[in-house]
Amino acid sequence: MPSFDTVLEPNLVEVRNAVDQAGKEIATRFDFKGSSARVELADKPTEKTITLYGDSDFQIGQVKDVLVAKLSKRSVDARFIDDSAKIEKIGGDKVKQVLVLKAGINAELGKKIQGIVKQSKLKVQAAIQGDTVRVTGAKRDDLQAAMALLKKDVDVPLSFNNFRD
Repeated sequence: MPSFDTVLEPNLVEVRNAVDQAGKEIATRFDFKGSSARVELADKPTEKTITLYGDSDFQIGQVKDVLVAKLSKRSVDARFIDDSAKIEKIGGDKVKQVLVLKAGINAELGKKIQGIVKQSKLKVQAAIQGDTVRVTGAKRDDLQAAMALLKKDVDVPLSFNNFRD
């Protein structure tokens, strides 16, 4: 039976490259000279976080803008970044913000995807399997229609892999 997996995973190689490029730009930009502005990617494979450092909230915003620009140049969707974390003071007048990279479909999003597929009246079924959602159907055309529907209706950068005929 034809099927595909719906996943939410950024290209970590491109994310690392974008963080490195952002770090180089921050080091050479005139408005960041003499400041503690920098960007770091967590080295642990289980942790997918990017930490922004700066002297003020405004500077953190500028560092984030540089990072988002580098991510978009590397074809990494900015919606992978969860920037809902508060900006923390770390001593003196220094601040930091931890950005989490979204990876894996959580239960809430999985149920939303399942509901969208059910309401579509297509002859396909969706099943949550860990951090992926497997969509199966009798016809390949129905599966492709489900892909187009999910890309349009879900506000996260989903990708589809493991397409089987």
